[in-house]
Amino acid sequence: MSALTAFATIYTEMADHAEAALNRRILRDHSNPFDVTELAFVSNYRINKDAFLMLLNVVDKYIKHTSIPVQLHLAATLRFLAEGGFQKAVGKDSCISLGRSTVAKVTARVLEILERYLCPQWIQLSMTESELTKSKQHFQRSFGIPGVIGCVDGTHIQLCKPHKYHSLFYNRKGYFSINAMIICDHNMVIKAVDARRSGSSHDSLIWSMSRAHDYYQRCYDNGERGSWLLGDAGYALQPFLLTPIRDPLVGTALHTFNQKHSSARNVVERTIGVLKSRLRCLARPLQYQPKKVVQITNVCCALHNVCKHYKVQELFSVDTEVERMEPAVAEGVLNDATLDTEAITLRENIATHLHTIS
Repeated sequence: MSALTAFATIYTEMADHAEAALNRRILRDHSNPFDVTELAFVSNYRINKDAFLMLLNVVDKYIKHTSIPVQLHLAATLRFLAEGGFQKAVGKDSCISLGRSTVAKVTARVLEILERYLCPQWIQLSMTESELTKSKQHFQRSFGIPGVIGCVDGTHIQLCKPHKYHSLFYNRKGYFSINAMIICDHNMVIKAVDARRSGSSHDSLIWSMSRAHDYYQRCYDNGERGSWLLGDAGYALQPFLLTPIRDPLVGTALHTFNQKHSSARNVVERTIGVLKSRLRCLARPLQYQPKKVVQITNVCCALHNVCKHYKVQELFSVDTEVERMEPAVAEGVLNDATLDTEAITLRENIATHLHTIS
């Protein structure tokens, strides 16, 4: 009797699974992600319909066509990135209706395509002369600091305990993460992202080993002057990266510089806040290994720029992320005594000018 009962239980479960799969397919075949208002569409996928069609054209060129429409491949991936939930929950959405294993396969394919073909197109460090001029004018007009073309900061993306070298990913906040370096311009467009480093890596180390650092160093070595980024006290002062002055006296020119510098640098903190608020997967623990989390982070940064280009309405509240500042010298950052004298002179000249006009 027990054997018959077990067989009946297994048979019932198999029948229920087959029926659920059939119902999902019927619902999927009759669903269309576009059959909602623009507002609901943005709420579901964090991009508008025009941006979705652009992404669809990118994915359609490289994806292997199956019984599942390409637009559902993309919709499932965007839904996962938007909500940051588990794949099973994404598959249960009425407009997607895919099994958990299918969602995993679909998102893996689409993320690979987007990282390979979308990221290089939508995340570009180089700027045109017009873009450089507009950025410098914005920071000069708003904060009085000349020559600023962008800001840099790091943010932690939480993940599950890695299978290998897990101690390297355990950050000072007490959880496992990668530390992603973000560079943005005055319009909150992400110009560079480096998410390859573990959570225990300090911002200054990531910057010094990044392609962005090498790019600005080459520009400087080739004679380019008058352009620089703003970074917090966790970075070393360089001729192309201006940082705050350590412990200035209140009311002095150096203190005035720090106040203006902090206000101007807020744009990168707001950029990170918007990124994580729009694509909630980055604000929640990702149940993936570091390599996959790096891929997700890169794609999310490209999608953020797509949203900026297509003027996607922000339907969420943004919490500006402010990293707790660590003592720079203790973390291995150069102190002012060893910095480039040209960079020190540049910063002091700007500080004096700001104090004079304030």
